Amino acid sequence: MQAGLKNAKQHSKLSLPKLVRRAVFILLGAALVSVGLENFLVPNNIIDGGIVGISIITSHLSGIPIGVFLLLFNLPFLFIGYKQIGKTFAFSTLFAVSLMSVGTWLLHPVPPLTTDPLLAAVFGGIILGIGVGMVIRSGGSLDGTEIMAILFSKKTPFSVGEVVMFFNLFILSSAGFVFGWDHAMYSLIAYYIAFKLIDITIEGFDESKSVWIISENSRELGDAILHRLGRGVTYLQGEGGFTGGNKLVIFCVINRLEEAKLKSIVEELDQSAFLAVGNIHDVKGGRFKKKDIH
Repeated sequence: MQAGLKNAKQHSKLSLPKLVRRAVFILLGAALVSVGLENFLVPNNIIDGGIVGISIITSHLSGIPIGVFLLLFNLPFLFIGYKQIGKTFAFSTLFAVSLMSVGTWLLHPVPPLTTDPLLAAVFGGIILGIGVGMVIRSGGSLDGTEIMAILFSKKTPFSVGEVVMFFNLFILSSAGFVFGWDHAMYSLIAYYIAFKLIDITIEGFDESKSVWIISENSRELGDAILHRLGRGVTYLQGEGGFTGGNKLVIFCVINRLEEAKLKSIVEELDQSAFLAVGNIHDVKGGRFKKKDIH
């Protein structure tokens, strides 16, 4: 028993293929962030939120390359991340931040790809968001803002999201005093685009949905979903809150392209059925793989 508990508590090491895959994606993500910064945002005096935004402003005021501040400002949060989240996260973040710092240093002499601030904000935000999303999806981070927000949220009545929002609003507002208010507004555009692309990169385009159906014809509906949609279903025993009667609840997972067809199946077989559909950000294991339908 004690040996089992000891093994359960031990940190499982990543296999070599998984470690290489993680390193490659962190490398690609950090490279994209470097391009987004040095070839789009920084030359056009456009900033992002978090530590990256502070680094851009500090670099502009001091004349020191941005890569120095990206590494310097993130170091305290690496230590905090090691304590709060774990060794794997801390080392992945250190690797990502180091690559980003070196990348911005190498790309600094390269001329910007555009001098149009709107194009720089849009395409810089896209490239930055994809890069950051790849790093986060691989278990690392490029910005210590969220780690700081976790600590603040424990000592204040504000949530992590609210702390991040306040912090970034302060940084983006500072851009107005340093670069001018037109560049601050372009920075807001870049920040919003990067924020959305981070979500898309982490969650993927093939967003999954959970489906709950309560019907008097549960078995018939389940068979139709299985054979006409190609998705497996799970039957759960439920009890009606008002009637106290037993209910057979159908649970299944589909992608967003299959939602319309599933709704048409439910409407066709039981128009009075209760149907609830929700978004799922990640699905692993089980029998989620779609079966062939004929």
